[in-house]
Amino acid sequence: MDSTYHLTGAPKPTLKRFADLDGPDYFPTPRWATHALVANEKFDGDIWECACGDGAMSKVLEGAGYDVYSSDLYARPYGESGKDFLTTQRNASNIVTNPPYNSAEGFVKAGLEKAEKKVALLLRLAFLEGSNRNRTIFNVAPPTRVWVFSERITFYPSGATIAGSGTTAYAWFVWDKANLGQTELRWFDPGFKARYA
Repeated sequence: MDSTYHLTGAPKPTLKRFADLDGPDYFPTPRWATHALVANEKFDGDIWECACGDGAMSKVLEGAGYDVYSSDLYARPYGESGKDFLTTQRNASNIVTNPPYNSAEGFVKAGLEKAEKKVALLLRLAFLEGSNRNRTIFNVAPPTRVWVFSERITFYPSGATIAGSGTTAYAWFVWDKANLGQTELRWFDPGFKARYA
């Protein structure tokens, strides 16, 4: 734990992404965050989880009955490794993932090119901000829905002790290619964290 994160010396819940663990930005998605998505957003056809890490998200999607192809740029405990989503020549009906933070804009662009139906990306709510994103994403292909979490997500490196809660707001950004143009803002009902943690 990094006691410098809070002046009080309290745990630093997200560990400020200090642990690369065989590749940058490896922070598995808590399963309840994916359960919230599949309870509220339906997908028709197969799903490509293209930054699958330890398979946390893929397993929830598979458990919901979806045919999921899982890949990652780095050798992870799950899926096919060595697949750079931004350059891999592959398509899928849907793309659902928690992209590396520093590659989020690239994942939006590549996702819209490679998905036939929907792209769902778990992103910081602050992704809505920024003049560059306004120009290159939101004025070109705004998301169809933004699902805001009522409960905070806390990301931990795989195997870390879970303590404390997150301080960053997250949302699922969903691009439905059959219905682009207007963005609808919705909120997940609370309770997914307690039900699926």
